[in-house]
Amino acid sequence: MTKCLITLITTLTVLVFIAGCHPTKPQPVKTPQLEPTKAEPNEVEPTKTEPNEVEPTITEPNEVEPTKAEPNDVEPTKTEPTKAELPKTEAPKPKLPKPEAPKPKPPKTKPPNKVAFHNKSAHILKTFVNDKGMVNYKTLKRKRLELNQLLNEFAKLDPNEYNSWPKEDKIAFWINAYNIKLLKIIVDNYPIKASRIRLLFWPPTSIRHLGNIWKEYKFIVMDEEFTLFEVEQRFFRKQFDEPRVFLAISGACLSSPPLRNEPYYGHKLNKQLDDQAKKFLAGPNALKIDRDRQTVYLSAILQPTWYGKEFIGKYGIDRKFQDQQPATRAVLNFLTNYISRQDISFLEIENYSVKYIKYDWRLNDS
Repeated sequence: MTKCLITLITTLTVLVFIAGCHPTKPQPVKTPQLEPTKAEPNEVEPTKTEPNEVEPTITEPNEVEPTKAEPNDVEPTKTEPTKAELPKTEAPKPKLPKPEAPKPKPPKTKPPNKVAFHNKSAHILKTFVNDKGMVNYKTLKRKRLELNQLLNEFAKLDPNEYNSWPKEDKIAFWINAYNIKLLKIIVDNYPIKASRIRLLFWPPTSIRHLGNIWKEYKFIVMDEEFTLFEVEQRFFRKQFDEPRVFLAISGACLSSPPLRNEPYYGHKLNKQLDDQAKKFLAGPNALKIDRDRQTVYLSAILQPTWYGKEFIGKYGIDRKFQDQQPATRAVLNFLTNYISRQDISFLEIENYSVKYIKYDWRLNDS
């Protein structure tokens, strides 16, 4: 009996020790419940506590619970939709539409500023000059005060303003100044009083009766003194290198290039000079081709000793018109820009001689 009791106590002690080592809620062993006097079958009952050993393992799901949090670990991966935002990083692609497309606009950039000064000559030219270049000097003489005021505008122009203009406006300025001054010279001497001696050589209305008007008459431009000859030499011959100018300045006579009834403007100077050349060459005193006599007649102002040599710089050529001297070759080459194809063919291919038309100095009086 004692031996059985000892065995029972030992068994209980082992069970208590095992229960105390488990991390879960320890269930204290109620030793008082043990009845030492009971039969041995009760010895097996303590073994029924083995399920208690399993109960601690039941708590293992609690250890798994942290793993249940793994879905939370996945939640950050749910931010992967931000990958969809990556295409948004392609937003810079819209920059490809080259906003530089407006580059074609440079041709439409601000047109050159129109120099208002040229308009000062418009009223007199429009009022007293007709479409053929003839001038109503009789009426203009009554407006000498207006003409004097206009010349005063040229005299007081600030050189700094002039220097700010492009080359085309400077050319236009001097053509206008030249033509207006020539009008003033004629008006001051109108009607022309012919000299008896000169009548032996010139008709009564010839401007040659006025003497050398290109060198004897002076005027002020930008507070500086000039003659018409000095304007030609300093600006038209040396500075500008634009031979078409010599077909734009008036000679106040029938053989000279016709006076336009509008001022020259820098912003349309090329167009005006081309038009002026066509008008001059279409007249009876500029170009005549006599095919029967194999002769080409040119205006006297196109002679090498007059303005002809001024065309060499821009229109000089060696490949054509080889039978002519350099100045004449340059003039003929210049003419081919303004005459008919039939006339061009004759000038370039045929054999002919060049002569100059007698200059008509009679006043261009309407």
